[in-house]
Amino acid sequence: MIFLNTLLFINNLSMSPEMAILMFVIALVGGFCITTIGPGGIFVTIALFALLPLDPSTVAGTASATFIATGIVGSLGYLRSGQLGTKEAMKGAFILSIASVIGAFAGSQINTLLDAATFAVLLGLFVFFTGLLILYRQKNKLAPEKKLQMDTLKGMLYLGGVGIAVGLPGGLLGVGGPVLAVPILVVLGVPMLLSVALAQVQSIFISGMATAGYMIHDAVDWWLALFLVVPLLIGTVGGWMAAQKIRAARLQIFLAIVLVILGVYLMAGGATPGAA
Repeated sequence: MIFLNTLLFINNLSMSPEMAILMFVIALVGGFCITTIGPGGIFVTIALFALLPLDPSTVAGTASATFIATGIVGSLGYLRSGQLGTKEAMKGAFILSIASVIGAFAGSQINTLLDAATFAVLLGLFVFFTGLLILYRQKNKLAPEKKLQMDTLKGMLYLGGVGIAVGLPGGLLGVGGPVLAVPILVVLGVPMLLSVALAQVQSIFISGMATAGYMIHDAVDWWLALFLVVPLLIGTVGGWMAAQKIRAARLQIFLAIVLVILGVYLMAGGATPGAA
């Protein structure tokens, strides 16, 4: 009975069992990366665009819908492990999140004006520079005295700026928040685990507002979103557990190199919707 229900569910997804397995694995890995180093959900967005016959709005809308769940689970995990347990952290998460919602909604509306080629170039540029940003962070280790004090006026202004900067592309491309917020926050001097934790909270607001924007245009595939949420959440929980025990430096470098390569691939027109 479970097997039959699974086949019926996959049939509603309008994809082959092989493609469903591939998407499941990509989402699982993406979820793991979300709560270990931040960037991770972007792999789901790239897969939706490159492997399935979806228009840019449905790609971004469906991806955004899945990131609401990962943001909630990730936030609860980091609340439990203590990174979000201080007043400073909660204040920082609030400022970061509120500043991002306007940009997220605006981005979702701009997306509906894009064709597939333009979306590919913009997504490629975003992925490419995110990879470079991570490499920059790894090469230029921040000194302890450069740690950002989030409860100061300067710190709050920085967080507000990051929120705005992350919200627009997050909503426009359906990449959530952690993929860009974590590298920027770390570069500014926020500890790695705290950066990931803050980005989980922000992701709820960015993805929620972006999803609402795409729903206006009926650009969310809820069957597909439901399918992807399962491996994403499994990966998110596993990534949170791993983040408490491992050093993610090597994983960050590997991810950055992969993002740079994928960025060039997308910008060069290598990913055509439905090509697979």
